[in-house]
Amino acid sequence: MKEQGASFCRTQLPRVSRTFALNIPLLPEPLDLAVTVAYLLCRIADTLEDETSGQDQGALLEELGTLVSLAPGWEAQARSFARRARLALRDEAPPAEAELVLETLTVLQTLASLPSWVHPPIARCVRTMTGGMRQMQRLHGGSGQVMGLPDLQATFMYCYYVAGVVGEMLTGLFIASSPRVAWRHERLTPRAPAFGRALQLTNILKDVREDLDRGCCWLPRDRMAAHGLTPATLALPALRSRAVALMDELVEVARRELEVALEYSLALPREEPGLRLFCLYPLFFAVATLDAVEGNPAVLEPEPVKIDRETVVTLMRLTQECVDSDEALRALYARCSRIPRDGMEARL
Repeated sequence: MKEQGASFCRTQLPRVSRTFALNIPLLPEPLDLAVTVAYLLCRIADTLEDETSGQDQGALLEELGTLVSLAPGWEAQARSFARRARLALRDEAPPAEAELVLETLTVLQTLASLPSWVHPPIARCVRTMTGGMRQMQRLHGGSGQVMGLPDLQATFMYCYYVAGVVGEMLTGLFIASSPRVAWRHERLTPRAPAFGRALQLTNILKDVREDLDRGCCWLPRDRMAAHGLTPATLALPALRSRAVALMDELVEVARRELEVALEYSLALPREEPGLRLFCLYPLFFAVATLDAVEGNPAVLEPEPVKIDRETVVTLMRLTQECVDSDEALRALYARCSRIPRDGMEARL
């Protein structure tokens, strides 16, 4: 059963995440499986947030936050939870995510099979994440639709609940798994939330049109108002120049967070290249994504703006070449942050 659960988790990961399927295998055992399980539990929470609504959403998120404690009777509760959660999903929910929700028990069984040191960081992360999601739901009347947050501080708070806590969890796992990392905790711990927030804010900017089409918007309303926009008018072609100016302003905010994320990654010891690359891959993908979003009116169009496979492969190769040199990584970061959208390989 243990091997079957681990096999399901490893197989399911690339079906629900392209990015983390690339970097999690870089981690040493059993950290790689621990982070896989943690990611899948967070994805279950994301799916409940995105694909359910109303009282069902709040109750299911609360129950998931309780299940990860693995209290007595958790297996029977998880079996019931999975059935009810699957029924609560919208018909349009992505099939891979719906399957993952249905296999919540398998994911939790795999968590239970892992060494005890992985449990506290993962349980705390999922409890904080689901509690934060419920708080956001209450702030917006439990409708399941969030059309803008009051200000940038509220957007940062949301980013913390869904990603900053993941940065904290990863740091806890890294410290518990490696004495080399443990003695650097004073450099890592304060920067951990920014690492997660930076990646989430990048995703919010990249997915702004997709979220709008789902009836959601996580951008700050006060910054929209400063550009003469509301969530209802953000995607109007006639106001595209205003929307691009707003997005560029928020891109700069995300870049500042990514600079902290870079310092977080460099604080990891050079003797742990797998941990470094685990963090550097998504960091540099985010840099390239912001390059693609900045000044680009297409980000407000229905077709999503994405970095292409060639860019992904190039960034992976370059970070591998530079992984043991802080100076080379800083230089690569500086060059990538100023790259225009018309390709990368020729200029790096």
